[in-house]
Amino acid sequence: MSQYKSSTVKGQPSTFDKQNPRQLAFLALRDIHRRGAFADIALNRVLHTAQLTGADRGLVTELVYGSVRRQRTLDALLDQLGKKKANQQPPDLRTILHLGLYQLRYQGRIPASAAVNTTVDLAKNNGFKGLAGVVNGLLRNYARLAANSPDPLQLPEGDIEGLGILHSFPDWMIELWLEQLGAEETEQLCQWFNQSPTIDLRVNPLKVSMEEVEAGMQSAEVAIQRLPTLVSHEDEGNGEIIPIFSNAAQVPQALRVVGGVGAIQELPGFKEGWWTVQDCSAQLVSYLLDPQPGDVVIDACAAPGGKTTHIAELMADQGKIWACDRSASRLKKVQQNAERLQLQSIHITTGDSRDCPEFTNIANAVLLDAPCSGNGTLHRRPDIRWRMTPEKVQELTVLQKQLLEHSATWVKSGGVLVYATCTLNPKENEGVIQWFLEGHSHWQIEPPTLSFLKAFSTPEGWLKVVPYRDQMDGFFMVRLKRMD
Repeated sequence: MSQYKSSTVKGQPSTFDKQNPRQLAFLALRDIHRRGAFADIALNRVLHTAQLTGADRGLVTELVYGSVRRQRTLDALLDQLGKKKANQQPPDLRTILHLGLYQLRYQGRIPASAAVNTTVDLAKNNGFKGLAGVVNGLLRNYARLAANSPDPLQLPEGDIEGLGILHSFPDWMIELWLEQLGAEETEQLCQWFNQSPTIDLRVNPLKVSMEEVEAGMQSAEVAIQRLPTLVSHEDEGNGEIIPIFSNAAQVPQALRVVGGVGAIQELPGFKEGWWTVQDCSAQLVSYLLDPQPGDVVIDACAAPGGKTTHIAELMADQGKIWACDRSASRLKKVQQNAERLQLQSIHITTGDSRDCPEFTNIANAVLLDAPCSGNGTLHRRPDIRWRMTPEKVQELTVLQKQLLEHSATWVKSGGVLVYATCTLNPKENEGVIQWFLEGHSHWQIEPPTLSFLKAFSTPEGWLKVVPYRDQMDGFFMVRLKRMD
């Protein structure tokens, strides 16, 4: 018997079971495709309406994020298998077919029969009862092909389009990575970005020890591990096998959650301010800034406050940190995080960091975690790959240069500025820094001195985190010192 109530109005979605993971995934995806909602917001909205087990929450999350990530591949399969191309399908039916194909192609633990039958139910109970046979036939056709061939997906010739369809990225991103990395490493990067993201915690040393957090998680049966994370083994050539660990191993105060956890806010220590969620690579940025107790520090684009609060922890909450952002609503999140972590040194100020003359020459250190294309976090924010364009990247580089030019005026003589992005695009990274240094002779790159940061350092002095190599989000960061 179906888990859904039968549809009563032709062409209209029926009342649905709020506890059904696939129906909830469909509703979130419909919100993304129809209204342009961000994937994380649409997902949180449907999860908020339901009371699900941890496993069902995980299934909804996987189906939503996975279907968004693999959108281009799924459309290519619809073009190949359907009588109508993907862009000719009714939008909601296209979403339902995406869900079915995603389960068949990428969720090996779900039996093919279950994937097909539940997708047919989705069609029947969301206004497509008359097309249930089409859904059933298309999905069963894919399952038959998959059982009799290595891969039913037909790819065009050529690295760019072929890799783009196979791994589900726009051609311009593939081309960008091929220019930087070559074909083999581009494929590794694509594969990494299509994995489900890990959750890293940053332990608050002002409140708790690593051991106390570990004990609390263990009591709640939440699996966490101290890094290092083993990536591979290397044969030295004399028969000796040497373990190779990810650079995430180098990050102090970091713990990685293993497996699903349900609602983060319910984990031990959250309310007490013992830890905050922050990817290892983002944690590196504040270590590179290296703020000292008593410093005046300005975080130019502070919301939602992950790096702001880390700076306060590194300063032992002694000194003054100005958390600046032009979004007053997003600054509320900074305030909430500071209060939960019980930090007193953070001061909130609303404003555009391209125009804050009151900060001129007052700071020992400035952090500019600049707005960027975010393509180092494509596994965590899957819809960025479809929202970002080369034209938007060009607009961002203009903004990044304006922000860097102005925030540099806040730094005292002898002070430092860290410029950081979570993108792998050289135009937003090396290009911006080279432009700045050419026009500001009294600034120079200061290579990192902390030993664990040197693992990410380049000959030019900036730091680059490569996801598939370092097992964390892609990041670029550089420490600049004012010399006049």
